[in-house]
Amino acid sequence: MKYSIMEERDIERVIDIYLDYYNEKEDCTWTHDSAYKRIHQVWSTEDSFSLVLTEDNTIVGFAMGYFVQYDDIIAYDLIEIVIATMYQHKGLGTLMMLELERRIKERGASLIQITAVNDDLHEQFYNKLDYQTAKNLILKSKWIE
Repeated sequence: MKYSIMEERDIERVIDIYLDYYNEKEDCTWTHDSAYKRIHQVWSTEDSFSLVLTEDNTIVGFAMGYFVQYDDIIAYDLIEIVIATMYQHKGLGTLMMLELERRIKERGASLIQITAVNDDLHEQFYNKLDYQTAKNLILKSKWIE
């Protein structure tokens, strides 16, 4: 297994992983075009940092996000982490998170932030890595019609 920084040409290579995970596991309705746009938006954001995990030149997972400047710290907003379905439950997500944490710390981040689905599976994964639910922030949303 090898980690490398995601390049623009890698976006096409991760779309199938993205579609398979979200459309099959999360019951979403992503298309190739909407997934490309989503991934490219994050990848092209100022101060973005994204990793791909490959085995024998095949991408088996990726994590993407960007650095955010606050008055007193730099944080990293993790937007996506996806491991190909056939590679899940083998510890690769945990290893990828630990590698991501190491690399963003080297680049000056003091905090990593994640907006995660509020379910037992995600809670279990992030708790295992010592992530805690923020007490000072909550996600607010409103459907506008």
